Amino acid sequence: MGDRGLAHTMRLMTRVLSGIQPTGDLHLGNFVGAVRHWASDQHQHDSYYCIVDLHALTLEQDPAELRAKTLQVGALLLAAGLDPDVCTIFVQSHVPAHPQLSWLLECVASFGELRRMTQFKDKTAKGGEGAARAGLFTYPVLMAADILLYHADRVPVGDDQRQHLELARDIGERFNSRYGEIFTIPQAAIPKVGARVMDLQDPTIKMSKSRSSPQGKVSLLDPPEVITRKIKRAVTDVDSEVRYDPKAKPGVSNLLELLAVATDSTPKELAAKYDQYGPLKNDAAAAVVEFLRPLQTAYADIIADPAGVTKVLAAGADKAESVANPTLAAAALAMGLLPRS
Repeated sequence: MGDRGLAHTMRLMTRVLSGIQPTGDLHLGNFVGAVRHWASDQHQHDSYYCIVDLHALTLEQDPAELRAKTLQVGALLLAAGLDPDVCTIFVQSHVPAHPQLSWLLECVASFGELRRMTQFKDKTAKGGEGAARAGLFTYPVLMAADILLYHADRVPVGDDQRQHLELARDIGERFNSRYGEIFTIPQAAIPKVGARVMDLQDPTIKMSKSRSSPQGKVSLLDPPEVITRKIKRAVTDVDSEVRYDPKAKPGVSNLLELLAVATDSTPKELAAKYDQYGPLKNDAAAAVVEFLRPLQTAYADIIADPAGVTKVLAAGADKAESVANPTLAAAALAMGLLPRS
């Protein structure tokens, strides 16, 4: 058994890796669908949480804003309950092994594989491939490097990232077949079944950092009065009946989901308590404000010491490098690159 296999066998906990981009504003859907589960999963798994700032560069970014957003996301993760003494929280660009392994894997992946990625097709449909950055084409390989560097056993992914995870598996298996057993081949982790947080102005689509309008999403740092206004102006349905039916009544069903998330109840149970939209909107707004209050309070305390956040992220990068650097070195040696010493 090789060094990688031995290290993998000796691990007592399943290793999980998740990432989040520091672009846009983190919203209620991000928190409900991912981040709050990370806070509980960190006690069940050997968890690595990466702020993937290099991925953000596939689109034009304001440099100062990207740096500020990266710090903000780090503070929000800490405010949400991620404990750097339990899990590993770090910034992707702070670990140079990510882009370095990405290049090695680009020399294993094929042009045809990347050309078939549906996200690249979707994102270039309007502006055309000629205007797209090369990084937009190759970033699925960087995502594969993110995963394979840490010998992740499981990677939580939504439907929009399943194709990229399959590519990571294919690249890892091809590398292992050609050069020896270096990488752990990850499994997709089906996200926990939970609330569907939909766009407040278009409840047929999920709340999104990029697709939702400012009025369609509840940002985690929105003031209470802004949250209240957005929810009270949420799109409902033509008739006035309050029932939970996401297909036939997406607007009111979304309000019931929001209230259920904030009160630890179920949408169907809540629907029986209302016969008008107005009271439902009022209660949903008040409940979401209270639901986010602890997070916002913790964030205000944490971000007041930005140097402290930076220190936590730097320590996380050190922990990440202790795993990533040996993996990179093993992959480079296996491909025939001469070691530095």
